[in-house]
Amino acid sequence: MNEITAFSPEGTAPDAATLAPHNIEAEQQLLGAILTNNDVFDRIAMVVQPNHFYDPVHARIFEVAAARISKNLAATPVTLKAFMEDDEGLQELGGPAYLAKLAGAAVASFAARDYAQIIYDLAIRRELMTLGREISAKAADVDVASEPKDQIVEAEQALYKLSEEGRSESGFQSFLKAVTDAVNVANAAYQRDGGLAGISTGLVDMDKKLGGLHKSDLLILAGRPSMGKTSLATNLAFNIAKAYKRGELPDGSEGAVEGGVVGFFSLEMSAEQLASRILSEASEISSHKIRQGDMDESEFRRFVEAAKQLESCPLFIDDTAALPIGQVAARARRLKRTHGLDLIIVDYLQLLRGTAENRVQEIGEISMGLKAIAKELNIPVIALSQLSRQVESRDDKRPQLSDLRESGSIEQDADVVMFVYREEYYAEREKPSDDQLDKMAEWQERMSRLHGKAEVVIGKQRHGPIGTVELSFEAQFTRFGNLVQHWQQGAEDNF
Repeated sequence: MNEITAFSPEGTAPDAATLAPHNIEAEQQLLGAILTNNDVFDRIAMVVQPNHFYDPVHARIFEVAAARISKNLAATPVTLKAFMEDDEGLQELGGPAYLAKLAGAAVASFAARDYAQIIYDLAIRRELMTLGREISAKAADVDVASEPKDQIVEAEQALYKLSEEGRSESGFQSFLKAVTDAVNVANAAYQRDGGLAGISTGLVDMDKKLGGLHKSDLLILAGRPSMGKTSLATNLAFNIAKAYKRGELPDGSEGAVEGGVVGFFSLEMSAEQLASRILSEASEISSHKIRQGDMDESEFRRFVEAAKQLESCPLFIDDTAALPIGQVAARARRLKRTHGLDLIIVDYLQLLRGTAENRVQEIGEISMGLKAIAKELNIPVIALSQLSRQVESRDDKRPQLSDLRESGSIEQDADVVMFVYREEYYAEREKPSDDQLDKMAEWQERMSRLHGKAEVVIGKQRHGPIGTVELSFEAQFTRFGNLVQHWQQGAEDNF
């Protein structure tokens, strides 16, 4: 076996970087195995990346070999020679002859996966050491602008990225990778029933309009008080958690193949109140009856049965009041690490806290923070939002984008802006006096037409059409559902 030695500049004193954990022999054996048998690459491609190699020359050799193999071209010492002949680092190791030495010295291609794992583990250790030094340096630098609790959140964020990605900074990615990811998303939608690219909301017409809830999207769900924002949010959370099924994803990893794990930040309502709403929907017992305990035996049995079924639903509620946006991110990361996480719902955006003194700037910081969480954790985030009172002063109470409080930043950061609107709510308050018979008949006809109906107005959608989705609304169960259209009723009667 030919002996290979790693290049080390003469007269260089060992420093912290030199003492960082590494295994040059493992890197050499892995590269040699790939150059002698390209099929080895498929076994280790999911484990190790170029940036995991300690020796930068080894990283470049791996990168060139990977690029050729991905194009179904041979990666051998001879084919790589043309691409690396002028590489200064390779010249210092002996030039193209070093590639031949790597291939000649490889004796254990069956152990390539083990070598890859060793290289990956040592790379993570080096990253941890670097992060540790950065955290220590920041902590030692006593600065009024840098609060210890903020440093903890930053450190946790960096560690989370490292645990998820195997590197502290993702940096640029090639367009080829971006295109491949886009094709995989489209393929998943094509293969999935209903053609959804994202998570199904459980509401057919809403799914058709949105294509499901897409990863890394920030969706704003806005409305005036009593329109049913929280009800719709809890309905979505329940539908998605109830449909949760775990399995193998297209990339080979484990995750949600249907539905998902939901994290619900309830800043206005307690966890118990939120659970009561969900139980009301699941058991079809009025939320008022549940609060009063006014249930007969059969209703109570149904209530308990619904509670048992909900025990296994992966729905997690955090009802801490006035949470800072940094804490939302930290708690979401922790939930994803411990239980998995596919959707976050925040009820509601204006109750979160930022660091800016100016309210408009604070809302901007919060909306940007929510979008950052969606991108970092690669999940959809639904944030509820209040609307300004100017809606009430108009004859047409249907909301529009300008009605969003501090609308500039929210509208800009959101991928989707939706408004919950129930005309029935306003019609009820326009009831004429009993002696106005004509107006009363007209009002009753209008109420009959509007009863049990709601609209979700999509005012902005970055990747799709805007428009209105009609839903049914059962006030006693605070439940939104699919609305049966008049042209569907005849078909239903035939079954």
